[in-house]
Amino acid sequence: MKQYQKLIRYILDEGVRKDDRTGTGTLSIFGYQMRFDLNQGFPLVTTKSVHFKSIVHELLWFIRGDTNIRYLVKNGVSIWNDWPFENWLRENAMQLDFPSGSSERKALMSDFASKIADDQAFAEKFGCLGPVYGKQWRQFEGVDQLAIIIDNLKTNPDSRRHVVSAWNPKDIPVMVKAGLPPCHTIFQFYVIDNKLSCQLYQRSADVFLGVPFNIASYALLTEMIAHVCGLQLGEFIHTFGDAHLYINHLRQADELLAREPVKLPRLRINRRVDNIFEFVFDDIELLGYRPHAAIAAPVAV
Repeated sequence: MKQYQKLIRYILDEGVRKDDRTGTGTLSIFGYQMRFDLNQGFPLVTTKSVHFKSIVHELLWFIRGDTNIRYLVKNGVSIWNDWPFENWLRENAMQLDFPSGSSERKALMSDFASKIADDQAFAEKFGCLGPVYGKQWRQFEGVDQLAIIIDNLKTNPDSRRHVVSAWNPKDIPVMVKAGLPPCHTIFQFYVIDNKLSCQLYQRSADVFLGVPFNIASYALLTEMIAHVCGLQLGEFIHTFGDAHLYINHLRQADELLAREPVKLPRLRINRRVDNIFEFVFDDIELLGYRPHAAIAAPVAV
């Protein structure tokens, strides 16, 4: 995973200061690409521990077409909680009563997540993120993009139209419940020599917290689709628009750069599953992942 360290170093050396939506501030670059040969191991960052369980459940959630955090919360995944929690605070005029970073706010967020998990009516009202990734992948103006892509990869692998878009201009204003429109906006598959590759275009990338998840999620999706389509593995290609380090992540970035990457893990997929929509969490196993310790960093909401 030296590609990831190289990206961080490039931003630290060449990035420019920019203001941003969250008010945190960033070091930012525009236009960058990383390539990962999926035959060399599963590209999960090893210079800090990344929560693979969250990656798998989030991807399965996308594939289901789900947009409510209840599934994630019930499976111990909290990566999407901040945005609906902020929305709930706003709707109840409580934002100023629970300042960011306070112990009271953390306790209230824990209570919010518990209520999402235990109270279906509450989850339906406050757990929905709007028409985000799962909705666009599976029901983009009534079109199931993911199902069509898989069918086309099986029947016409040489097509140049294996494209899925999460960027639906009509729905962008509605996505305010999520706090942001899709960051990983469009991906395309490509087949040559019976090998499947995927290229992602990501318009906005939180390099320290988000990008390790994005790399692993799309690598996993590529491996799952390659399996159900009877294809071998090619590359995952990650192309960025605005790639940035938040100013309050710079110390953590330096700590990560001081570490030496270790051997990549391997991925094992249940080969008896031949339908992308039938995978469950236990069908996916990560082998040999022995990363450096986790590095905590705040989420900019």
